[in-house]
Amino acid sequence: MIPRLTSLFEECFRELWPKKALPEFRVSFYHFTNINNTIRLRDGVVIARLSDLLEGAPQPVLHAIAHILLAKLYRKPIDPAQAAKYRRYTASHDLATKAHLIRQIRGRKKIGSAKGRVYDLDIVFEGLNTRFFHGLMARPTMTWSEHHSRQSLGHYDPAHNAIVVSRVFDRPNVPRYAIEYLVYHEMLHLKHPVKLRGSRRCVHSRAFQEEERLFPELQSALRFLKVI
Repeated sequence: MIPRLTSLFEECFRELWPKKALPEFRVSFYHFTNINNTIRLRDGVVIARLSDLLEGAPQPVLHAIAHILLAKLYRKPIDPAQAAKYRRYTASHDLATKAHLIRQIRGRKKIGSAKGRVYDLDIVFEGLNTRFFHGLMARPTMTWSEHHSRQSLGHYDPAHNAIVVSRVFDRPNVPRYAIEYLVYHEMLHLKHPVKLRGSRRCVHSRAFQEEERLFPELQSALRFLKVI
């Protein structure tokens, strides 16, 4: 436990609930792979863990984190100003760079093969690169997911510079345009990285969406993905 963090959580608790009995707090920094913060209530004790990437954060940012975690724990509305303060800090270039390096060092993602039973993702990538990007995009690691996930159909992992596609699509009854759309979508994330607008993260910018609409079988792919 870290006394200054414990005091901060106690202070924030009193601000939110002046008349409520103060619980026992156990607050510490923890070596998460990413900028994660957790809180739980166990036998009347509030246990909070903050990412060690936030050890150097200014006092107002740590206060914002305490507010957000306590509000979530007790199911109370989060002050938008506190949420914005936290987002601005975690989206800063220096912290984002540090988090990226930490993910590379601590991450344990299992990278598989691009070659599946039906589709080879390296071949899919190169075909799309030629058709839409003049062959100029550097190919990241292409891999099928370890499991047949239906929740995460595909994603780009910047920590490992890898495009991951769910193995559920590596089947003969899956049309090629569906695979191509999934990979094309993640390639656009490479071309149009997440940007910060005020305190909000813009994942799919206008430029991203305009370029996505250039995919000829977009509507067919979206319809297929809804029923997979």
